[in-house]
Order: sequence, then C-alpha cells, then structure tokens
Amino acid sequence: MLREFIVKDFGWKLLSLGLAVAIWLIVKGFSGDSVSQDERTFADLPAQVVSGTTDVRTFKVNPGVVQVTVKGRPDLIKALTGQEIRVYVDGSIADPTQSFRQRVDVSAPTRITIVKVEPTEVEVVVPPRPSAITPKPKP
Repeated sequence: MLREFIVKDFGWKLLSLGLAVAIWLIVKGFSGDSVSQDERTFADLPAQVVSGTTDVRTFKVNPGVVQVTVKGRPDLIKALTGQEIRVYVDGSIADPTQSFRQRVDVSAPTRITIVKVEPTEVEVVVPPRPSAITPKPKP
C-alpha cells in the first residue's frame, strides 16, 4: 500500500517537487536575505508639518529634529543623503486652535528600509491665527 502510494504518478510527484524547489529558490533570491545590508543613522533631520492648502500658518515642532536609522544594500546606504529622507508630521487632522502631539512619519527612497525613528511623536505648537487688522480711526 505504501509502495503503491509512492510509485503511483511518480513522474508528476517528482516534477512537483522540482517546481516547488525552483519557486523557493527564486523567492529566496528576491527577498534579499543573501545580500548583506548595512545600517546608517541620520541625526538632526528636520521634521516638517504637512497641513491643508488653506492653512497658511507656520507650525512649530518640538523637538524640531528627528533621528532616523535606515538599512539597505551597502552601495545604496553609502550613497544616501539626509535630503533624500523626508520626515513629516500630519497637521491637517488636528484641532487648529490648540497644540497637539502627533506621530512622526518618515519616507525613504526605494529599497531603503526604515529601522528606527526617535522620537516617534513630537509636539506641534499651533500659533494663534492672525486677527483681522482693524484700521485706526483718522483724527
């Protein structure tokens, strides 16, 4: 019974095994596990507030700089500059009348992985809206 289970359609079973091994090798090759990866830390990257187009106020971020650690292939990490890493805070989802804490978002070029962001949250200080200027009465 066991012999019949193994011998029956042996060619198809061997082909299936060969295809499974080939697919596994292809996926493993594309996953990048075989390539060494370096890490690099960028300190003092400025955090910028992204807000709606109608909001023209200047927000203040506290702390204003963030430390970002990235990893990737050694040649990509070596050529990477701090200007290619974008650190931003979404200011469009908060109450525009008071300061708030918001998560820091980071974007990096393709094939670069973000490992760590410190701090993960910053305080966004909302300045008061400029009041309408009323003209002074003429004497």
